[in-house]
Amino acid sequence: MVEALIKQFFSHNKVGLAKLITLIENDALESEEIIHRIYPKMRNSPRIGFTGPPGIGKSTLLEKVILELRKRNKTVAVVGVDPTSPFTGGAILGDRIRMSKVYLDDGVFIRSMASRGSLGGIAEKTKSVS
Repeated sequence: MVEALIKQFFSHNKVGLAKLITLIENDALESEEIIHRIYPKMRNSPRIGFTGPPGIGKSTLLEKVILELRKRNKTVAVVGVDPTSPFTGGAILGDRIRMSKVYLDDGVFIRSMASRGSLGGIAEKTKSVS
């Protein structure tokens, strides 16, 4: 299963990427293998972090950065860390709704991750997923 998902990932298949993230986020047995197989090929990919209080304009700024990168024909993946729902344990928000100009773009992948109680606005698995 992991082999097929990794092939999908390198073929820019968003479903495969989403499933790999879920495995890593849930600390599946395969998560270390996934990271070790993908990281060497991705380590030169730039990572940009946006943080700040609610309503400050993070999603607006992020959307503008994505639009600029897409003009340069770059693909973009966004991992948004959201507060955790006390009912489901999952992410509450979903920044893709606030980034209406880019969320349907085939070259953009947006995924929300629940903070799962981690402090400082970063989910425990954010680094592994990015």
